[in-house]
Amino acid sequence: MHEPKPLPNPIYTLPPIPIFLSLPKATPRAQEKSAKSISKMPSQSLTQLSKCTIFPDQISTMDDLKLSVSDLPMLSCHYIQKGCLFTRPSFPFIELVSVLKRSLSQTLTHFPPLAGRLTTDEKGYVYITCNDAGIEFIQASASHIYIRDILKPTDVPEVVKTLFAFDQTVSYEGHFMPILAVQTTELADGVFIGCTVNHAVMDGTSFWHFFNSFAEVSRGMKRIFRAPDFRRESILISQAVLKIPVGGPKVTFSLDAPLRERIFSFSRESILKLKAKTNNQIWELDGEIDVIELIGKLSNETFKLPNENLTPLTWLKSVVSKERRNANPTPEISSFQSLCALLWRGITRARKLPPSKTTTFRMAVNCRHRLEPKLDPLYFGNAIQSIPTLASAGDVLSKNLRWCAKQLNKNVLAHDKDTVRKYVEDWERDPRCFPLGNFDGGMITMGSSPRFPMYENDFGWGRPVAVRSGKANKFDGKISAFPGREGGGNVDLEVILASETMAGLESDPEFMQYVTGY
Repeated sequence: MHEPKPLPNPIYTLPPIPIFLSLPKATPRAQEKSAKSISKMPSQSLTQLSKCTIFPDQISTMDDLKLSVSDLPMLSCHYIQKGCLFTRPSFPFIELVSVLKRSLSQTLTHFPPLAGRLTTDEKGYVYITCNDAGIEFIQASASHIYIRDILKPTDVPEVVKTLFAFDQTVSYEGHFMPILAVQTTELADGVFIGCTVNHAVMDGTSFWHFFNSFAEVSRGMKRIFRAPDFRRESILISQAVLKIPVGGPKVTFSLDAPLRERIFSFSRESILKLKAKTNNQIWELDGEIDVIELIGKLSNETFKLPNENLTPLTWLKSVVSKERRNANPTPEISSFQSLCALLWRGITRARKLPPSKTTTFRMAVNCRHRLEPKLDPLYFGNAIQSIPTLASAGDVLSKNLRWCAKQLNKNVLAHDKDTVRKYVEDWERDPRCFPLGNFDGGMITMGSSPRFPMYENDFGWGRPVAVRSGKANKFDGKISAFPGREGGGNVDLEVILASETMAGLESDPEFMQYVTGY
């Protein structure tokens, strides 16, 4: 437990010094100072106007939070970088900055870990020390960039990467750097609010809970209605020690590989069509019943329909459905699993892999509801595990879409409380950081989720126009799923691929027939 400290001023402007020289604990009350000099960001297209530290508006009394077996592997990953693009508010940008600073300070009171730092004790256990050391806030300008410049290009433009702080910062550095940074950038006709947060501290569920809470406070909500759950009482809290190499863990993928990044949009109608194809239970029966025999019955002169109101086709469908349920009930394959299967086939085909090559499709799953007892849906931290599904390139491409989707579906359904526990036990026997990357040329990693409430945030002048991410944790085969702005089952996929693979995917008829507006 850290020592009590005086209530800090919620906002304190830093002098122009490197971030690693920032004080580890909150500074006593001080006046906010405007940055006198304007400094250029790494990109020529964006100008940093000011940088300051934001402190919680109330002193934290929270005990240190021990990192779990889901948190610790993320120490080698980059900070999460996600943000929202908005149209320009009717009031001046300087007023917006003032509102964001004040509301951040108030929101941090409800999320004390975000204003803390990582610490490692003498036994090697890593904690979040809730010491109110503060977060970094950056005000920037890109007045010649328009919303259309971000949304219209086929590939995500490079300027998007400049809209986030702490570029390529590894989560272990939360021992020395703020756990959270918020950058607000004024565009010619819009505003981008980007959050960069330590991945060892939270996952996507916790990230969007914080981001939306920040928005609620900014538009005048007096308190957080859905408080995070900070309890550390599950099997995820372990006595195992992760041994950190000297100098800290490193990312496991190339930072300089030439890649393309594109958003593929899928409408609700397109996804329903894909799901119907994947769940075609009438004509793709996998040998469970003999359709030919049934058709033969219909053609038999002595056969009579059991009900004069039935047509032959209606009767056939009812019999098939009944036989399927009786023979071997098959759970419905979800829209998202259908979409993942489509992507698996498209990327595998575009990579031109030999038939014998093993491919891997990884899906991150939320374990909050899979544990026994269940974690609170708003449990703060990482509660995710990565499910790998393996198949040869030959099988992925020679078998049909339903077969691929069933492999994914089977693994997701099997990931119950016993499987979660086994993952924990396996990690405890060999504590390690999570390796990210496409190590053998046949890997795909799906992250984020179309179920995250990415568009359910309004800072006071309307919902976001789009969601974008920074450069963090991007490698060949990394996919992130976002909900479409319109909601209702629309999905956007942020796809990162080698240039030649992306070109192959863009010319793949099976994949592109479901993409909307290309």
